[in-house]
Amino acid sequence: MRVVPLQPGKYTIGPQDLESRIDENTIAVGAIVGTTFTGQMDDVQGINDYLLKIKKEKGWDIPIHVDAASGGFILPFTKPDFVWDFRLEQVRSINVSNHKFGLVYAGMGSLIFRDQSDLPEELPFEINYLGGSMNNYSLNFSKSSAILVAQYFQFLRLGKNGYQKIMEKVMANAHYLEQGLLETGSFRILTDTKSLPVVVMELQDDSKFTVYDISDNLRKFGWIVPAYSLPPQAQDTHVLRMVVKENFSRDLAEKLFGDIQITLKELESAPPRRQAPKETPPGPLKGHGIC
Repeated sequence: MRVVPLQPGKYTIGPQDLESRIDENTIAVGAIVGTTFTGQMDDVQGINDYLLKIKKEKGWDIPIHVDAASGGFILPFTKPDFVWDFRLEQVRSINVSNHKFGLVYAGMGSLIFRDQSDLPEELPFEINYLGGSMNNYSLNFSKSSAILVAQYFQFLRLGKNGYQKIMEKVMANAHYLEQGLLETGSFRILTDTKSLPVVVMELQDDSKFTVYDISDNLRKFGWIVPAYSLPPQAQDTHVLRMVVKENFSRDLAEKLFGDIQITLKELESAPPRRQAPKETPPGPLKGHGIC
């Protein structure tokens, strides 16, 4: 796998990142709508256009897999004109985490193929079970169907209009939180809540205290706000991340913002407690893969 590293101030990928990384053996390009570290979106349309150009010039038919774990249940309802899905010719598969914004229990995810021909015949297998024959393609054979039933119920109960109203409120709460934090003058926002309800910020000045100090201090109010450094080559950037979900109401957003203001005042008047760690323990790799 050829991974596109993050760079300071550049946390997404576009067609310019592919030129030196694809060849006749490339089996797919992975793009993300709603990145793990900053909640931003890769230029899927630009990548698609570049791959179409390569297909025409060199005959390489390289598909795109879109990791829409975070954005898949947001963008269709809040930015329907933003093209990132099967409307693009080279997008052949999409994964979505239903439990993030699909309004179902934790543990459900979906993998969608553009066409049945995109699923190799050797991957699914036929089983004769409980009085009938069926094709199965999963990583877990025996699992409760309660989550699937819950997702079907939400689709029928809410419909497209219902999901759209909920996601618009989620986005409004995220925008409120982002605007309030910007107005404090203490933070630089890495994300844009016009796209996804994720607020990622770094301190304008971390000479007196760090994002880790803020995270620690917020725990006394009951908030667990993760603080971390970005991956190698951008590891000098240290951020706080807040993901706004359906159950994070406006009054909770106001409470969090108020507690952050209190925390900033307390840290301003106190001596520095500790510096940001020089190294962040390795975690699960979550990035942009070109296979």
